[in-house]
Amino acid sequence: MKKPSMGNAVRALVRGAAVTGLTVALTVPATAAVAVAPAAAIPPGLSCDTGKHAIDDYTGYALCRNNGSATQVFWVHLVCGWSPDVDGEHVTLRPGESGQSTAHCAGLGTGIGEIHVRP
Repeated sequence: MKKPSMGNAVRALVRGAAVTGLTVALTVPATAAVAVAPAAAIPPGLSCDTGKHAIDDYTGYALCRNNGSATQVFWVHLVCGWSPDVDGEHVTLRPGESGQSTAHCAGLGTGIGEIHVRP
């Protein structure tokens, strides 16, 4: 029977640590992609609902109503995970009007991570 050398023991230890590190590295992004952060504060004077499209997790929207006394412009901003973030069309609302801005994350990414309403 051959006696294991110190080099073999070190290589086995390094291999085990590498496998553990790789497993953790692959697990963390998968769980992080599932978590969706809450939307940021909505600009004053607007009341908005935000969300993802019912059958397309890559399309997000902001549906807003201008409750203020001045004209306001808003748009939806999507944080798209691995793909570049995107902005929806700019919507101008006079007092009392409602409107919607939509945007679409690239299909190569992980989908929508956050939805913000920007003034």
